[in-house]
Amino acid sequence: MSANHSNHVVFFDTTLRDGEQSPGCSMTTQEKLTMAHALEDLGVDIIEAGFAMASEGDFAAIATITQAIRKPRIASLARAKTEDIEMAARSLQFADRARIHVFLASSDLHLEYKLKISRAQALDLCGESVRLARSLCDDVEFSPEDATRSERDYLVEMVRIAVEAGATTINMPDTVGYTTPEEYGQMFREVRERIPAIGEKGVVLSSHCHDDLGLAVANSLAAIQAGARQVECTVNGIGERAGNAAMEEIAAALYVRGDRYGVSTSIRLNQIYPASQVLGQLITFRPSPNKAVVGANAFAHESGIHQHGMLANPLCYEIMTPQLVGVDKTHLVLGKHSGRAALRHRLEQLGFTVGRDELQHVYYRFVALADRKKNIYDQDLIGLLPDAIRERRREPVAELD
Repeated sequence: MSANHSNHVVFFDTTLRDGEQSPGCSMTTQEKLTMAHALEDLGVDIIEAGFAMASEGDFAAIATITQAIRKPRIASLARAKTEDIEMAARSLQFADRARIHVFLASSDLHLEYKLKISRAQALDLCGESVRLARSLCDDVEFSPEDATRSERDYLVEMVRIAVEAGATTINMPDTVGYTTPEEYGQMFREVRERIPAIGEKGVVLSSHCHDDLGLAVANSLAAIQAGARQVECTVNGIGERAGNAAMEEIAAALYVRGDRYGVSTSIRLNQIYPASQVLGQLITFRPSPNKAVVGANAFAHESGIHQHGMLANPLCYEIMTPQLVGVDKTHLVLGKHSGRAALRHRLEQLGFTVGRDELQHVYYRFVALADRKKNIYDQDLIGLLPDAIRERRREPVAELD
């Protein structure tokens, strides 16, 4: 069975390359190594460690990571230029399993204004660069940059040439976050159908999506449904402009909706949150509180209706447990939208048993306070209690948040 038709999706993490290129995300060699260890623990299959030709620092970081990281394959990015490809190969010389990732623009916009070369020249460059990379490394990925804004017949021709030249993975990136799920999936289906050699040679198709329209994860999932068996992504979705497809969202979606996607991955889901935390410590910002899967509010509930449902059965308002992705527990946040059930639950955790009438009295005082105060702390709750309740306190039954 060819790789395209297997049910295993390979995770290609580019946090250290595409992610690091975004403002506020640059990392030293030692910081990259720390993150690489977290990615190895997470179970990613391939780590794109950098762009060797970009700087001495990038070259050093790639070389350092190849000597310290053993499980994932290590990739180095290169333009379709002889010196880039040779530099990438040198940076990977100590890797147990290496990949050279060559990219070349395929859209007329990029060819005319950025590279200033003709379509025919680009096709020649594609073949020459992939052959050179293949002579230096047995695993070569080729990316036609700006694939989603490329004329389809020309894109197919460039991919065909790359496959014939020996590319083992073809990545078709949505470089500027322009496409929609329907379009992106159709592109993968069409390329597979029009180039039989992809299936015959077991070439893996890969997606790489940016989030300019907020569709990076949706587009990545559409590509998987259309036969892509490698997905390129970053931890916390960091990356150029609005970012890359978020690794944690794709992994969680494939797990929670396994009924729909029917694919396996090597990601250790309970390492998702720890990896997110490591990255947050290394760069200048952490995920937004409302970020899916890893945001501070991802497993927090303030609404009274939600809290009551959560206490009755967490499945009412959570499609996965916090523990699945490595978060300790759900947090019921007490605020002006909270109800009696959550208030009673928290008081019991603090060691106070309250009767029905007492709860009603405390609840009215709580709501009045919550209208004036954004954050309600345990000391505030205790302060709301009548002396009679405070005097019969027992030892707290649960560890405090």
